[in-house]
Amino acid sequence: MELGPRGMRLLLNLYPPYLFTRTQVKSISPDWRECVVELKKSLLTRNYVGTAFGGSLFAATDPFYMLMLIKILGIKDYIVWDKAAEIHYQRPARSTVTYRFVITDEALAAIRRDLEATGKSLPRFEVKGLDREGHTCVTVVKTLYIKKKSGERPQ
Repeated sequence: MELGPRGMRLLLNLYPPYLFTRTQVKSISPDWRECVVELKKSLLTRNYVGTAFGGSLFAATDPFYMLMLIKILGIKDYIVWDKAAEIHYQRPARSTVTYRFVITDEALAAIRRDLEATGKSLPRFEVKGLDREGHTCVTVVKTLYIKKKSGERPQ
């Protein structure tokens, strides 16, 4: 069964690791190019000193770039995996943290160029977690692995 953006949003919001940590997918654009996710501060997401637990801040970012690229490129034609991730903490998160995941035309063009030239692509995407006041609390950098399944180079 193929899920559209609305179905995927509902499924992810019911996914136990997100449901119990109050991570909510607020929106997914119809073209899968933008996704907004919130991590609400709660007893299950806070650390000993009362700020958001680093693991929760990271987990709230985990599948989104991979899922978005699978939906954009097509799971039947491409292998899309998370390859690496970095997390950089800028300030304590004391309120809800909002992430806005975006895949630009430029990023897709670079992926397609890489696939044509070498048969694979290792794009890097950065997402910032902003607190209620708009301050960056955390930056997560994801490196993905993308390869055409058939081994053929795209036309």
